[in-house]
Amino acid sequence: MSSASDTDRLLAEQLLRLTRRLHRIQKRHMVPLGITPAQSRLLRLVSHYEGEQPPRMADLAARLEVVPRAVTTLVDGLEAAECVRRVPDPANRRVIRIELTDTGRATLRRLRNARTDAAEEILAPLTADQREVLGGLLNALSDAPAERTC
Repeated sequence: MSSASDTDRLLAEQLLRLTRRLHRIQKRHMVPLGITPAQSRLLRLVSHYEGEQPPRMADLAARLEVVPRAVTTLVDGLEAAECVRRVPDPANRRVIRIELTDTGRATLRRLRNARTDAAEEILAPLTADQREVLGGLLNALSDAPAERTC
């Protein structure tokens, strides 16, 4: 009989394999949209600011936990695709904010559909009951408090 640590190691490996598979499938579904996974994350993040003051690049870098230069590159690509635009902050003209465009909103809708298609592909082998159980398990894992160790 295997020990709990053997089971945990196996589960960790299975989760990692599933995560890699999900990323590959999502990426394949995104290719026709001309958006990279990183650009997709940035676009979704900018959309969360809709109805509020648009974010600064520094805000985006902090939320994505990347260096500001990485955000500049992502914004450049999304701006070239007309998904976002740089706008001056009305209170401080030296500050640039990032706004979602109508093209960006349409791209987000297509990205959501691509993510749904990818999820359906991953979940295809599961019955409705299995999907419900998996959803409960994933919620339990996602909602668990993060353990901080230093």
